[in-house]
Amino acid sequence: MSNQQPNHALSEVFPLTFTQSNITGFRLTPSVNKELGNRLSFRFSQQFLGVIVIWNKGTFFVLAETNLKLPSQEEWKQALTKIQKLDDFKPYYWSFQWVNEPQVNSEIIGKLAYQILITHRPFKSKEVYKEKQVTIKREIDFWSEIIDLKNQLKAGLILTIKSSIQFKGTLADFFDNHPERQDPEKILRGLKVKNNDFGFGSGTIVGLAGTVGEHRNKLIEMAAGSTSKQALKNAPDHQPLVLVKFSSNKEYPYAMAALNPIVTAETGPMLDLDYGELLKYTKIKNFTDRQKLLKDAQKKAHILLSKYGIIIEKRPVNSYDYSENFLTTKKPINQTLLLFGNGVTGSQNSILSGLKKGGVFKRHKDFEKQKYGTSEEIKISVLKLYNINLDPFIDQLQNRLNTYKFQSDIIEENYFEFQGEKNGKMRAEIEKTVDRLIEFDPDIVLVFLSEIDRYSDNYKEVSFYDKIYSQLLKRNTASQFIYEDTFKKVKTPYILSQIIPGILAKLGNLPFVLAEPLNIADYFIGLDISRRKKEKSPGTINACASVRLYGPRGEFINYKLQGDFIEGEEIPQRFLEDLLPHNTLGDKTILIYRDGPFRGEEVNNLLERAEAINSELILVECKKSQTPRLYKVHNQKIDAPEPGLCLKMSSREAILVTTKVEKNIGLARPLRLTIREEGKQVSIETVIDTTLKLTLLHHGALKTPRLPMPLHGADKMAGLRLKGIYPSGMLEGDRQFWL
Repeated sequence: MSNQQPNHALSEVFPLTFTQSNITGFRLTPSVNKELGNRLSFRFSQQFLGVIVIWNKGTFFVLAETNLKLPSQEEWKQALTKIQKLDDFKPYYWSFQWVNEPQVNSEIIGKLAYQILITHRPFKSKEVYKEKQVTIKREIDFWSEIIDLKNQLKAGLILTIKSSIQFKGTLADFFDNHPERQDPEKILRGLKVKNNDFGFGSGTIVGLAGTVGEHRNKLIEMAAGSTSKQALKNAPDHQPLVLVKFSSNKEYPYAMAALNPIVTAETGPMLDLDYGELLKYTKIKNFTDRQKLLKDAQKKAHILLSKYGIIIEKRPVNSYDYSENFLTTKKPINQTLLLFGNGVTGSQNSILSGLKKGGVFKRHKDFEKQKYGTSEEIKISVLKLYNINLDPFIDQLQNRLNTYKFQSDIIEENYFEFQGEKNGKMRAEIEKTVDRLIEFDPDIVLVFLSEIDRYSDNYKEVSFYDKIYSQLLKRNTASQFIYEDTFKKVKTPYILSQIIPGILAKLGNLPFVLAEPLNIADYFIGLDISRRKKEKSPGTINACASVRLYGPRGEFINYKLQGDFIEGEEIPQRFLEDLLPHNTLGDKTILIYRDGPFRGEEVNNLLERAEAINSELILVECKKSQTPRLYKVHNQKIDAPEPGLCLKMSSREAILVTTKVEKNIGLARPLRLTIREEGKQVSIETVIDTTLKLTLLHHGALKTPRLPMPLHGADKMAGLRLKGIYPSGMLEGDRQFWL
């Protein structure tokens, strides 16, 4: 990585400065944990106009507007007495311990700024699209950060833009007009909703909590916002109360009129909406428009925060003022050399020519060259779910495989006429057809699906894709799906360029690896956990962990799936020990990427195992959410950044752009990389370089993914496992079946 940049760069991180002393603090005895402390802070902030309360590591920090007097100790006691009348707090009895001169650091400043904005909500959404049922709005999203600027830790406020697709009207409107409202559990569970009182964040309906009539008075007393109170007062007695879980993982009951449904890919069909079509209107294609929205948000934040003595800088962190915080690659990452068969090298832009010249880097044992100089043929079966002549396509596919030094044979072809209406009888007929194909023992089945299967009128309906994919995978047979609209709109050579490297990889071959080994570690592991709510028990979950092991050139070695389901978010110690076998990883240095944060005792368990096998672990969290966008500035014009642009937040944390998106799509979402201090310490620059190079090894498509390959597709692997879909009897293996 290098600090020298041909272009300048811009972030969405605005530094904060604290300028006043109108602050105090207190602790409660007995002490409270984080979850309870945050809830109490919110309630305390409602008791006094112009006063903000936050909780941090056992202490409540109280900040008042500069022209106001802080409440007296007696007023705080009265406020606590009011709060303790609420059901949530009735079991607790507290006394105050006062902290007259609390120590304010960058973390506290950031939390105070966030709480001020959350409480007063100065940002207004902007409607950009509407139709009969939905509206699409641009909204300001914000949170606090700590960033190291010129060797000083500074509080920062992230201001960024997001677009939300909202159902017009309230959840009550949606429910009252739904044809299946007699089954509220069916139509409400799983819906994403927004609280109308506070207008920030989203939650998911996880169940029902009786009816409004059963709990009305108690909930009105507990309700924190005026809209929630009014919704409870107006709702009919028989209306179901919905139980909503927010990011805090706490569940709250609501009357439906206090909530708005949010349209997502999962909930779109539930709301009878085409999410894919609506998604087009969420993209902000003009970067100047995006910056105007951010400037307006900064001005509003400045007016509000300054009342409390917090100053937000006009300009976000940028490479003009803080050049040492911005890093780029010395050369474009797609120029990194890859290694194919027979010692042939080429860049990411020349994968197809590399395969043509050298063949794959390594053949799977099932396709190794035999003693007569030929290779084992790839046995291909074909399943068509619509009537189409495939002869020209199949001929070109076999020719392309032959170009890459693989012989193939079409051993069976079946046509199943799709009538356009899915039902149990039709799914049974498809099952029989697939069983007949499997009897011929193909290595891979090419499946041509009608585009009708992309969408479903019933969100709970199993698609033919899922049905066929599961059936083949459970019989350890690879598959490649091609939809009718793709086949008709895209030329055959381009389709083949995209799918054939993936076909070869699904069969266990390694099309290419890095030409130069990565020096940071001997092995690389991707670790992920997927969760699914239990149908009959809101608030509890099943979970499944998956890991993948890669070598020093980024070569895929094997995968492991956890055999048993677990409850909770922490990966069990027994599974963590299994993923670090002594015979492979003993006396080695291993970089472990965790998809998201390490949970519970995972870090301690990993380090304990590493010590037992005399290995060293570099522990890296890779987060996809809550990452500020980065921009390129060229000739004073704002543009999308190139992959490799990085904002260094500290010596152990960075925001990294790994993808280049088309202008009609919008702006790339960076990754957040964090090196855990408990493991072996390496430079963040080296982790950045390693992560970028590991995105080049996606064998399933020519376009590089957002995540490094040890993590890319891990959520799909574990998600399939949750559905019971995995290679039969193979919770571990050496084929990339998830591509």
